[in-house]
Amino acid sequence: MIGIVDTTFARINMGEIAINKLKQIYSGTYIRKTVPGIKDLPLACKKLLVKDCHVCLALGMPGNKEIDKICAHEASLGLIMTQLITNKPIVEVFVYEDEAKSLKELKKIAIHRIENHVVNAVNMILNEDIMIKNAGKGKRQGSRDVKYLI
Repeated sequence: MIGIVDTTFARINMGEIAINKLKQIYSGTYIRKTVPGIKDLPLACKKLLVKDCHVCLALGMPGNKEIDKICAHEASLGLIMTQLITNKPIVEVFVYEDEAKSLKELKKIAIHRIENHVVNAVNMILNEDIMIKNAGKGKRQGSRDVKYLI
């Protein structure tokens, strides 16, 4: 089972995008929870992971102010601690509001990042060989891949 946790703070329905992609590539079950903000993601993910989930997607959209970046960092630390406590992976999918110059571009980045990380989450539990094959390939979610060195 895959857990999907998103927030009401985001400016796009990140959970819906994740579920739509998940339905295209995954025949297993999933569960979705929505929390107010990114600092609420770690506990919601933990609750899903200690139940039946094999992996969680933590979806958030920090704002463009310095306090938002601090909160995102704190949430990220909480997600890392949750992984260590549960011994299960969380795929952090944060899209920062200041990554783009326009809302149209921000939406494009968000969709690309979410969909690609859904694929990563599925591969992490069902097809680890694909993850190994892509090691060091400069893969990016939300922007173009970069050239890899070797």
